[in-house]
Amino acid sequence: MQKIDIGGMKASNVALGIMRMDALTNEEAGTAIDTAFDAGINYIDSADIYAQGESSIRFREGLKLSGVHREDLYIQSKGGIENSNKGEVPYGNRYNFGKEHIISAVDGELQRLGVDYLDSFLLHRPDALMEPEQIAEAFDELQAAGKVRHFGVSNFNPMQIELVQKYTKQKLEINQLQFGIMHTGMIDFGMHTNMFDDRSIDHDGQSLEYARLHDITIQAWSPYQYGFFDGVFIDNPKFPELNKKMKQIADIYGVTKNAIATAWILRHPAQFQVLLGTMNPEHIKESAAGSDVQITGQEWYDIYYAAGNDMP
Repeated sequence: MQKIDIGGMKASNVALGIMRMDALTNEEAGTAIDTAFDAGINYIDSADIYAQGESSIRFREGLKLSGVHREDLYIQSKGGIENSNKGEVPYGNRYNFGKEHIISAVDGELQRLGVDYLDSFLLHRPDALMEPEQIAEAFDELQAAGKVRHFGVSNFNPMQIELVQKYTKQKLEINQLQFGIMHTGMIDFGMHTNMFDDRSIDHDGQSLEYARLHDITIQAWSPYQYGFFDGVFIDNPKFPELNKKMKQIADIYGVTKNAIATAWILRHPAQFQVLLGTMNPEHIKESAAGSDVQITGQEWYDIYYAAGNDMP
């Protein structure tokens, strides 16, 4: 497993996202944690909204049954989406970056995860009403109390990051963005510069280039999905050419298509971190194996074209 530097954290470039861990038993959760760690994964990603906090609780119980110690892992969570059914606020229907809510979100996750501190905490999707001064106060208190060591954001564009960073002392070191073979908008528009087709439209504010210029790690979420949680593209009959090409390349390296999907993301020089969402032990091992596969530039482009993209 290859490592990348995230603000001094020597993190595996493949991480385990535990959004779906609530569906497991405590024993199954422990197995998933052991499997990921044995594959070289030392980075865990959660959020207070995942299964209304149940995924974090299942991780806590699974960790107790695993052979992995808390100090062996970097544990990350996210907050800022209202996670309440109280009053007139529907579940997940409001963003809130107020100081009190941020601190409460972290405290809640510390309790659910069963840890004393988070290695990193991310603001979970932009709050249109965010007041960066309140974010800064919350970050200062959380850091001073030893509750959070590193900070970042999720699904932010560059100017939103600039706005928050103007007020915060802590460097924003991470941005979680959807990226993978079937979600390549951050790359497409750059290759279609000075054109008028749909792929020339920049939907992300040059997030990829901005991250590289400012040493921000992009954590690629839903790396094996197409659309917005429409399903996986691997072994999907909707994508015959892509799967055929991935199989050809997988056979060259003696790995599975899952590994190639991981390796494709990691081949990019931006130094992505791939967030696995699977809880299946075999899929965890197969996908993590892509960390040690270095596909060629031609193979990278062959997969890109097989996914339906083109070269202007």
